[in-house]
Amino acid sequence: MAVIPPGTARRDPPGDSDPDEDAPDLADLGSITWFRHGDTMAGVGFLTVARRLPYLIRQALGMAWQASPRDTTATVVLSVLGGVFTAFGLLATTGVLTALFEVGPTPDRVRAALPSLLLVGAAATARTVLQAGAGWAQSRLEPQVSRIAEQRLYGLTSQVELVSFDDPDFHDSLQRARIRGMDTADSVVRTTIDSLTGAIGIVAAAGVLGLLHPVLLPLLLLAVLPDAWAAVRAARMAYSTDLLLVPQRRRKWIVTELLADKDTAAEVRTFTMRSFLLRMYDRIARSEQRVLLDLARRQTFARVAGEGLGGIGQGTVFVALGVLLALGAVPLAVAGTAVLAIRSGQTSLANFMYATNRLYEEGLYFTDFLEFIAQAESRVPAGRTSEAPTRFDRIQAEDVTYSYPAAETPSLRGVTVHVDRGEVVALVGENGSGKTTLAKILAGLYDPDGGRVLWDETDLKQVDPDRLRANIAVIAQDHTRWPLTARHNITMGMEKSEEAIVTAAEVAGADQVITELPHGYRTLLDRRFKDGHELSGGQWQRIAVARGFYRDAPLLICDEPTAALDARAEHALFERIRRHADGRTVVLITHRLASVRYADRIYVLDHGKVVEQGTHEDLMTLDGLYADLYNLQADAYRDS
Repeated sequence: MAVIPPGTARRDPPGDSDPDEDAPDLADLGSITWFRHGDTMAGVGFLTVARRLPYLIRQALGMAWQASPRDTTATVVLSVLGGVFTAFGLLATTGVLTALFEVGPTPDRVRAALPSLLLVGAAATARTVLQAGAGWAQSRLEPQVSRIAEQRLYGLTSQVELVSFDDPDFHDSLQRARIRGMDTADSVVRTTIDSLTGAIGIVAAAGVLGLLHPVLLPLLLLAVLPDAWAAVRAARMAYSTDLLLVPQRRRKWIVTELLADKDTAAEVRTFTMRSFLLRMYDRIARSEQRVLLDLARRQTFARVAGEGLGGIGQGTVFVALGVLLALGAVPLAVAGTAVLAIRSGQTSLANFMYATNRLYEEGLYFTDFLEFIAQAESRVPAGRTSEAPTRFDRIQAEDVTYSYPAAETPSLRGVTVHVDRGEVVALVGENGSGKTTLAKILAGLYDPDGGRVLWDETDLKQVDPDRLRANIAVIAQDHTRWPLTARHNITMGMEKSEEAIVTAAEVAGADQVITELPHGYRTLLDRRFKDGHELSGGQWQRIAVARGFYRDAPLLICDEPTAALDARAEHALFERIRRHADGRTVVLITHRLASVRYADRIYVLDHGKVVEQGTHEDLMTLDGLYADLYNLQADAYRDS
């Protein structure tokens, strides 16, 4: 049933389809990319976990050391010292109990126990201080590890070759690394330290029992294993369920974004999508709820079973201690200390088992993060040491071919074009003809699969891409609407004179937009923030044009720069581009062929090939594809 607020009539259109009929059932989630580690965890035993732990601990401590050597050292050292004082306190307890159980007046026994009692208190105080210090160092370490992980990820995603974002496999790896892998970096460090702390506690308790009497050591396992099994069992249930629900939760998150996001708010209302989306949300949420309720039931049974077996184990321990006392194998004081040591070891072992299980679980996703980092590093252009040219007389693409990852047909096939300094060259053609792809290759954003691109005699495959792009300005149709001030939307992190900003805005016609803003160039262009302001599509287009002019690069690429402008603004912009392009080289991509009449040369692309080239007059005389497209547009204007 849909979640409809009281008092709201439900009016679904006739024949309304099931909003989630194409949603995957929970039983089928194993085939989804997000459920990558389901089969991995299904058959994992503790030995498998134990074999993998050294690798995970090494990786986690390595990242922790990179984040803060001081806090890493402090956390480990203080945890070890805390375990030492735990063992010391337990041994001192034997002295207290021995004195108290001696024959004699009570005051004398208390005075005899006082030195050992002071040692117990000192050990407990030292252990508390050390554990607090270790916790403080660990709490300092975790945000630093998160920062290091984020820097590594986003430093690489902003550096890999652009074509990586056209590769579905890269996207899958990136999403796994971002959504789970990166976020587990700090928790892997935390569970690593928790595992070490638990292991130190176990060693301390076991060492004390071994010193008291060798027979007492096996009793520790008998007392603690049931509770540890229950803790691990419950944790694995929670993990497996969480893993199972990842696709559902992501789908629910997408639906909630559609209901609450500014960009979709208008269409949700225009197409009366509210009840449809709420029904979809309700169906996903109810299926998630059923799984979580079942998890609660199964975890309760596991805990009850563990506590029951633990009670039996502890009863057996006390019976064994009673037998040892009756036989005179251990004195009463030693038996009392053994009980305390077993209780301490029980807590430490349960914590250790839980932490190691969590470490393995989180480690699976941490491994996704590490694998993505390695993959991304391999996609960063390397070995490009040639100096990028700052100017050129000719840019030439020779027999260029290019295919997008997983594409069945190439986007460019044997394309040869050239652009001379100071020219305005237009690339035209129907959608999917390869215009934008060719422009990106000319700009060094993509490397061709075959052929080469030269700036004079320099092959772009040999130069530093970042330095090359400093000499290229791009005005794109699908420009980014940065949630920054108007000033930063133009300068894009490049600081030049105030005059350069004003000039670029005037050339683009963006000065008229900025004049109307409440705080001028300091106005934040995002209404989601306080005092933010929103622009229309045409206004954003002018800001994007100003962005390209501000760069003042020798090569200007204009990819559908007037798509969001009205006819008057479009005509004015092309006039500005022609005037401002004096001495510049312009590559113009547009569907509006009236705008390319004055280009020095026009290349017509069709299905990845250059099929025509020449001036407007040459191509009209040829009476081919260009003339056909031009006449279609001209006839449309004449008919209207």
